[in-house]
Amino acid sequence: MKHPRLRQPRLKHPRRPRRVFAQLLLSQTVVTVGVTVVTAGLFLAPVSSELDHDAMQRALSIAQATAGDEAIARAAEARDSATAQRNAEQVRLATGASFVVVTDVDGIRLSHTDPGRIGHRVSTDPEPALSGRSVTAIQEGTLGRTARGKVPLRIADGRIVGEVSVGISDDSIRRRLLKMLTGILLCAGAGLAAGTAATLVLARRLKRRTHNIALADISALLVEREAMLHGIREGMVALDERGRIRLANDEAVRLLGLPAGSTGRPIDAVLPPGRLADVLAGRIAGTDLPAVRDDRVLVVNRMATAEGGAVVTLRDRTELESLVRELDTTRSLTEALRAQDHEHANRMHTLLGLLELGRHEQAVEFISEQSGSHAAVAARIAEQVQDPHVAALLAGKAAVAGERGVRLAVAPATHLPDAVVDARALVTVLGNLIDNAVDALAPGGGGRVEVVLAAAGATLLVEVSDSGPGVPEGLRERVFEEGWSSKDAPAHRPRGLGLAMVRRLVERTGGRIVLDAGPLGGARFTVELPEALHTAALPGEGPDVRGDHRSTGPLVEA
Repeated sequence: MKHPRLRQPRLKHPRRPRRVFAQLLLSQTVVTVGVTVVTAGLFLAPVSSELDHDAMQRALSIAQATAGDEAIARAAEARDSATAQRNAEQVRLATGASFVVVTDVDGIRLSHTDPGRIGHRVSTDPEPALSGRSVTAIQEGTLGRTARGKVPLRIADGRIVGEVSVGISDDSIRRRLLKMLTGILLCAGAGLAAGTAATLVLARRLKRRTHNIALADISALLVEREAMLHGIREGMVALDERGRIRLANDEAVRLLGLPAGSTGRPIDAVLPPGRLADVLAGRIAGTDLPAVRDDRVLVVNRMATAEGGAVVTLRDRTELESLVRELDTTRSLTEALRAQDHEHANRMHTLLGLLELGRHEQAVEFISEQSGSHAAVAARIAEQVQDPHVAALLAGKAAVAGERGVRLAVAPATHLPDAVVDARALVTVLGNLIDNAVDALAPGGGGRVEVVLAAAGATLLVEVSDSGPGVPEGLRERVFEEGWSSKDAPAHRPRGLGLAMVRRLVERTGGRIVLDAGPLGGARFTVELPEALHTAALPGEGPDVRGDHRSTGPLVEA
């Protein structure tokens, strides 16, 4: 059985993508040609009408001049066709008219270009001219389409004895039009060439600017760009040459807290004055520059573009910064535990020696003394600071400070009930201030840091002072600037962010922070936090937050 032959499907070759410059060149060329043709047509239409009007006026002028010849008028009155023919032909030849026809009062030709038509009635209506009116028109006659002028023929007493009809052929009109048309077409061609050349230059420039990409690729690139910008987890802001925001993706809006309608506005109009605005605007140069926005730590990089603008990338380092701080604290605690383990081993050796020597009473006293001192310190901190988060922070910071040779003391006037509204924020503020004070003392060792916590109603006062070198008066505002620090930054994280973050956090809650010279000889940070405590949980009014909370009594030290 013979199987039918299957027809192979014809493969369609993919259409070659049209490039932007080619599309523009084709479109502009078509538009230029169309505009040139329409313009030439609109110009020729009134020119043709004007030529017809001129031809009719010329025919009328010849007819009026002919009608003024008395010889022709007498010949028409006498119906002398020979005289009328002779004189009319002289006028025709002298003026270049197509015909000069003289008729009697009945419209019978007395002259004509074709002598055989003399004695016959004219082909067009002679009544308007015979009634005394001058007529101009474009009419079809025995000689074809002509521009005509007709006037009455009068004798000396004014009586109408006939008419004079003069015609100028359409061929002569068109010959004049063709002569003008050549100039018009040359002008149109010159305009078309100039337009095509300008289009070609524009298309070549667009080709360079668009990198010769296809028209369909532009839409695809736009869609991909939008998906990429709004899908990445880093903030990205594009600025123009005047520092105005051209584009900001969702992550940048979140990190910077940009208000609605920020596009098209300058950076300084949507961000508060400070390091972050300076970095984005390019007033501070560098790579991986740290900056703070509210309670967020950002790493900013700015790259200038060829057009004079810039692209800024933002990375949220808040969680990483918290992890680094926790790692530093854990490392310090580990070192403290290692030292305590060594100290514990020494105490165990001492206890073992006392037991081997048979001094059991001294051994019991030694154990009671060592355990009692630590228990007393922990009990005193727990009694003064009832909030578990803050108490744990102070205990941990005391251990770390002790390992680094710094004594961390809690003033006797300290009293913090378990009524803190935002313990996390208080821990951030207090922890940064203690770290800053310990860092100022740790290189030399042997110093002291004193902490005061006092409540009055819903207001909480935090005071951290140290016995270090202090801060000169001219630099007391700079320590709160982002990225500024008087100490060398470690390799794993930048400095100059902790105090800036503390100030932002305090001011955001409506509080204030002040740096001045402390009673221990070093720096003193005083923080006032309104509405930081739950008033319903307070047992009574605490000390005046405006007074001095330091006491000459014994301090709780670690």
